[in-house]
Amino acid sequence: MNRESALSALPPEDLDTLRALPGHEDAHVDLLLPDCNGVLRGKRVTADTLDKVYGGGVCLPMSLVAADITGNTVEETGLGYDIGDEDRICRPIPGSLRPVPWSPRPALQLLLAMEDGAGGWFQAHPRRVLQRVLDRYHALGLTPVVAVELEFYLFDRLADADGRPQPTLNASDGARNASTQVYSIDDLDENAGFIDAVARACRAQRIPADTAVAEYAPGQFEINLKHRADALAACDDALLLKRAIKAIALQQGTMASFMAKPLHGQAGSGLHLHVSLLDADGRNLFAGTPDAPADALRHAVGGLQASARDNLLLFAPHANSYRRFVTNAFVPLNDSWGFNNRTVAMRIPHSDAANTRIEHRIAGADANPYLVAAAVLAGMLHGIGQRLDPGPPVIGNAYEQFEVRTPHWRDAIGDFLDSGFAAEWYGEEFRHIYGQQKLKEMRDFHALVPDLDYAWYLRTV
Repeated sequence: MNRESALSALPPEDLDTLRALPGHEDAHVDLLLPDCNGVLRGKRVTADTLDKVYGGGVCLPMSLVAADITGNTVEETGLGYDIGDEDRICRPIPGSLRPVPWSPRPALQLLLAMEDGAGGWFQAHPRRVLQRVLDRYHALGLTPVVAVELEFYLFDRLADADGRPQPTLNASDGARNASTQVYSIDDLDENAGFIDAVARACRAQRIPADTAVAEYAPGQFEINLKHRADALAACDDALLLKRAIKAIALQQGTMASFMAKPLHGQAGSGLHLHVSLLDADGRNLFAGTPDAPADALRHAVGGLQASARDNLLLFAPHANSYRRFVTNAFVPLNDSWGFNNRTVAMRIPHSDAANTRIEHRIAGADANPYLVAAAVLAGMLHGIGQRLDPGPPVIGNAYEQFEVRTPHWRDAIGDFLDSGFAAEWYGEEFRHIYGQQKLKEMRDFHALVPDLDYAWYLRTV
């Protein structure tokens, strides 16, 4: 069998992508499996093995899905020594083969999904968790339309004298970027080389990014993705955009970070999810006005409020996530909602009636996009089904009108492990695996003695 006939096993779209890459005969392919933390794990293979990858899949350890944030197996999940650290077949997601334009040699990347060993999909894989929720929408003839907004920081690759991240140098004068000029065009101009490179990579990889904004801290930016009627594809885009941003920053001598709260006294970085809801005829069920909001919108918000505690661990998965929840920083500290109001958790952005949508603002940029989308969509459909009342929309400063809540990682882990909502919507297997992963991370985190302990206590007590 010649090479071209072997590659005919590829889906047409992926085959076209491969053939369009100059030098594809010598290319390598990064096989990417997103884990529960949103970290991309996998293998690098040569392009001439793609026929085998598409035909029979590729073996990867099942434990990779629930590896902790340091990359170690979490034995408490039951996916490690208890099952002999078994491999599972991982198969390509059709249409996800993309070029890697920042690579110095011909390269592609391909997303994978993991099977369960019995011919079905592994239900605890994050992409499958989202699909599980979407199946319930599709059974009702409903389609959520989703867009992801991601905030991040650009830092100098060199830390400051205290070992902490510091802003990059301005291209114009060589000075450290110290301004907090929200929506500054000058800041975009200073970083035009980076932003343009990300835009080119997005075009090459068919990632529908359309807006770049300078955010509310030195070196903080936001890149928005277009709305998609395919929530899985929208989250694929978000994960691949993060990879592109990090790789291009590194290539240009800087470092991009999606850490939720990298700097004391500066804004944290969020992952905002925009969602509207179409019926079988393509009508937006959220269509309405502030004076006459649609019932479906109100009930969806009520469901997001009712499920917020169950889902907090999906929105704030790490120890650092909880440092983002501080007052007067445009971070939700309650479960309020309102129209055109950035102090609430569930914001209804200004738009014409037909394009009314919910902007969910609780999650940090460190969260897994698939799991954020699963949690938001599950909460919405729960509220619609139960016809939950969210109360009146907030007018004015929600921080002053509602009790301020400062959540804690330990409580969020306990709530998730005990959550009947999580078991119903995401499956008991995922609830166990994800909860145990986070419990192990928390124990390891608190077992470390940080520098602050020495500074405060070593000589004082």
